[in-house]
Amino acid sequence: MSADPPSSPALRASDADRDRIIELLRAAVADGRLDPVEFDERLDAALAARTIDALAPLVADLVAAPGDGALTLPSARPSAEPPVELLTIKARHGSVRREGRWTLPHRLALRTVWCDVMLDLTSAVRSAPELVIELRVSGGNVELILAPGMVVDANDLSVRHSTLAISKDAGDDTPETLPVHLVGRMRHARLATRWQTPGTPKNPDTPVSGP
Repeated sequence: MSADPPSSPALRASDADRDRIIELLRAAVADGRLDPVEFDERLDAALAARTIDALAPLVADLVAAPGDGALTLPSARPSAEPPVELLTIKARHGSVRREGRWTLPHRLALRTVWCDVMLDLTSAVRSAPELVIELRVSGGNVELILAPGMVVDANDLSVRHSTLAISKDAGDDTPETLPVHLVGRMRHARLATRWQTPGTPKNPDTPVSGP
């Protein structure tokens, strides 16, 4: 009798796979299908999961076949694209907007002179476990729209003749899912952060607010 063929190794989970599961868990809390204690337990398990097989049971009772009116788990597969290491945005005397579904790099270099900049991260695809925003900004306004779970660290940001309106987090005890580090320098500019749940309508003409 021939020996059984070796089983295939378990498929490793990517950061994007874990993020999809966490978004499903958040939605389940919002509509009352999970209580906060269950959410915390499953969140810890999702963050610690190393394989797709470890992630799937965390939402098995929360998803259904398409058309059933419940959330459907996106197919879990390795990303076809490698993580984005660096994205550089340069502009002078104009405006810059990034919103919708765009890929967040590990490092985002912002090089602007007297520009109005709006970076909406709420629906962006994460490609790294953290986001480092390297600012070299002279004049103008910078607004960061963040999703709950993003935590801001601006300790390494140098400012001169500038105004900052930065909160560390959303203030609602949402577990941290993405650290955002602000580094570099700002001169004669304003920077503000605000948190918004993905998919919530926003006013595109809302100006950057000062303190």
